[in-house]
Amino acid sequence: MTAAAVTVPAGAEKRRRGPIDPRLWRYSASARGYLVLTVLTSLVDVVMVVVSALMIGTVLAGVITTDARNLGDWRTELTVLAGAVAVRAVATWLHSRYAHRSASRVIAELESEVLDAAATLPPRELDPRRDEIATVLTRGLDGLRDYLTGYLPALVLAVVLTPVTIVVIALHDLTSAIIIVVTLPLIPIFMILIGLLTKGKADRTLDAMTTLSSQLLDLVAGLPTLRALGREQGPAERVRELGEDHRRTTMSALRVAFLSGTVLEFLATLSVALVAVTIGMRLVYGGMPLEAGIIALILAPEAYFPLRTVGAKFHAAENGTAAAERAFAILAVAPQRRTVTEHASSATNPDERRDEPVAGGHEIVFRGVGVAGRDGCAPHRLDAVCRPGEITVLTGENGSGKSTALLALLGLTDLSEGTITVDGRPVTGDESWWGEVAWLPQHPVLLPGPLADNLRLTGVDPESPALDRVCAATGFDTVLAELPNRWDTVVGAGGTGLSLGQRQRLALTRTLASPRPVLLLDEPTAHLDPETEATVLDGLRARAREGRTVVVVAHRPSLLAIADRIVEVHREVAS
Repeated sequence: MTAAAVTVPAGAEKRRRGPIDPRLWRYSASARGYLVLTVLTSLVDVVMVVVSALMIGTVLAGVITTDARNLGDWRTELTVLAGAVAVRAVATWLHSRYAHRSASRVIAELESEVLDAAATLPPRELDPRRDEIATVLTRGLDGLRDYLTGYLPALVLAVVLTPVTIVVIALHDLTSAIIIVVTLPLIPIFMILIGLLTKGKADRTLDAMTTLSSQLLDLVAGLPTLRALGREQGPAERVRELGEDHRRTTMSALRVAFLSGTVLEFLATLSVALVAVTIGMRLVYGGMPLEAGIIALILAPEAYFPLRTVGAKFHAAENGTAAAERAFAILAVAPQRRTVTEHASSATNPDERRDEPVAGGHEIVFRGVGVAGRDGCAPHRLDAVCRPGEITVLTGENGSGKSTALLALLGLTDLSEGTITVDGRPVTGDESWWGEVAWLPQHPVLLPGPLADNLRLTGVDPESPALDRVCAATGFDTVLAELPNRWDTVVGAGGTGLSLGQRQRLALTRTLASPRPVLLLDEPTAHLDPETEATVLDGLRARAREGRTVVVVAHRPSLLAIADRIVEVHREVAS
């Protein structure tokens, strides 16, 4: 199993799949139903356009060239014309009525799919995509509304209406049909030229929006700290620059959309005028019957209309399609990763799999472990034995894969080589295994709500008598003393309301107080003063003496000094 099997190829996100992306219909059932509705209403529209043109041509030519000028003489033709107009109006109303509803359902389904896929991504892949996913989910996919309600119907009409009208015109006036066939390619040619001119504008607009939203979110999260330091006005200029950049890219895209619409309208108008002039000249000199001329003149604009609309709607839908490309790239990774993970776990030894917890202070063994990344394996061929009752410290240079090794132990990232076993059994990332582990990552996740909920996350009882001793060891007791509601104090998302050091102490407290037999800690003493660090180290030694398996990622000499076993982690740089 290699990383290449689960990684999206370079440039895959930018690859175009044609005007109608089949992935849209694969991931959204509503999109498939809407496509069927669009095709059916377009077919009805085409038939009614042709019928209307034939009836109008027949009536007008008859009124002018014959003596039948009473309404009663044309009752049948007028009835058919009225019916055609009514049916076309109903089809148009029906499509417009369900277009926006279907678009909303399609967007909601895609957002749900992307959110579910993002939840399955391993942390090392999720973190660099975090801002992109947030933008796609909150605003990016809304641009698909223009694609579904405007561009797609115009595209279907271009495939159906234009050929049919040309055929009908050719049956009545071959010259006009030839003129249309010759001039019609001008519209897609200019569409391509404008597309080349504006290549990448939608991606740049989405990138600008992603950058703006991510930096604004970071700024809002850090405002309490900035205000405490008197620097709350510092980022104002940067926010203005980001806003101005987003405004420029958006206005540039809008200018192109208006320009393309104007150019295509001008070409279509000239082409129809050319058909009208030739028809007029031949009618003057008796070169064609009046009925054929009227029918050709009525149908000529209809032949250009769909392509003209496609060009005008294309740029309006570009932002949505750019966001959809990124959404599909996320969706493409998650199912493959689930498949590979299932294959890897079933390929080990199906008879050895069991539902009960696989770790209880037992021996954890890394054997030749490697995880492929963008620049090679990190870690590379990691061999380590983590025994209960001992503190095992993983150390090495930055980027060597120490934190990734913990993710692999948790089953949150796939191995490209080697195995990880607990008491001789392969590790699988499931609830039973996670229920045996208390994990302190470099950037702890704190739940919004009461502080007690963050304790329960690792199985800690807020009423436990031992909790006070752990709080004293981590220094969180002083934080609690300042909080009027103690463990019932409510914090915001990411621990908003607590300082960075206080958040670290809270995360460390819930890890050390956890009754779980396996403790994984990534730089546990970061943001702690020397006195608190010393008490935390004593707490780690106490947990090891209880027979627990303690694995620590560390650089600090103080952490290395308490280790029973030090493991150097290395990386392999790709050539």
